[in-house]
Amino acid sequence: MPSCARLVNRLPYAQLIRATTLKEVMRFSKIYEQNPFVLSYELFPPKTDNGLADLQQHLTRLLTYNPHFITCTYGAGGSTRDKTLATLQVVRELTALPLASHLTCVRATADDIRAYVQRAIDAGIENIVAIRGDIPQGETEFKVTDGGFAYGNELVAFLHSEFPQLGVAVGGYPEKHPEAVSLDEDIQNLKRKVDAGADVIITQLFFDNADFYRFRDKCAAVSINVPIVPGMMTVTSGKQLTRVTSLGASRPDGLAKLFDDAGEDADTQFNVGLDFAIQQNNDLIEQGVAGLHFYVLNKSKATMAVLDELHPLH
Repeated sequence: MPSCARLVNRLPYAQLIRATTLKEVMRFSKIYEQNPFVLSYELFPPKTDNGLADLQQHLTRLLTYNPHFITCTYGAGGSTRDKTLATLQVVRELTALPLASHLTCVRATADDIRAYVQRAIDAGIENIVAIRGDIPQGETEFKVTDGGFAYGNELVAFLHSEFPQLGVAVGGYPEKHPEAVSLDEDIQNLKRKVDAGADVIITQLFFDNADFYRFRDKCAAVSINVPIVPGMMTVTSGKQLTRVTSLGASRPDGLAKLFDDAGEDADTQFNVGLDFAIQQNNDLIEQGVAGLHFYVLNKSKATMAVLDELHPLH
């Protein structure tokens, strides 16, 4: 199946660089206002120099699909904040696309956050993905840092007040946040983040689109009107499926069985995961999502294979 020209608008890499250098620097709200469909990627800071070199090669390939922005995470408790900025500076050498750093409340005071965000701005970063952050390993509950923030909406409000020029994305959970009593309660928490100034919601990964559509409808019912973007991961083996579903997403029994039936052959398992991801993403596009945000795991093969098979949007 041919590539979707309207979705990925593929260009030779040199042409892409020339094109993106002419783009206006934009915060999230403008990106989604000006584009009927937004393609974006999430990276993480590599642990080694070899990992960083590999990331540059994979990102060079992914850039040929002309994404609209790129985000980069950091480790639990802010353990890779410096590496996040260093990674984004390397990305900046490859593209003029808008960039976003993740930011959490974990083990950080307001002053710590203010200093980090200023460093990010000085490095040319235009957007922040603001989340409360996971409970650190070995702890049983979220502990508020003295002088810090207890909730994601407090972090968003702080960013909106102190750095109004930045775009802000927040996380959404189609199957509810693990700590929430119910999906309805979780969506009320999400509304507080949006009301505090968030421009867009990027979801946790999921495997059943019915969960996303239910989540989207419930958000609309409480007047959450910002774009809600599915966070997508192409899972290419049974072992990977077990690992990612242990982090909170429901295990898709049908896909798990297909991986089991595929046996131990890596290529067969890859194709099973690829077929599932193509169908899932095409269904989301047909249902009018504002975009797709791919958790690419610092690699390119699986995401590119999916993008090559997505249906045209026109």
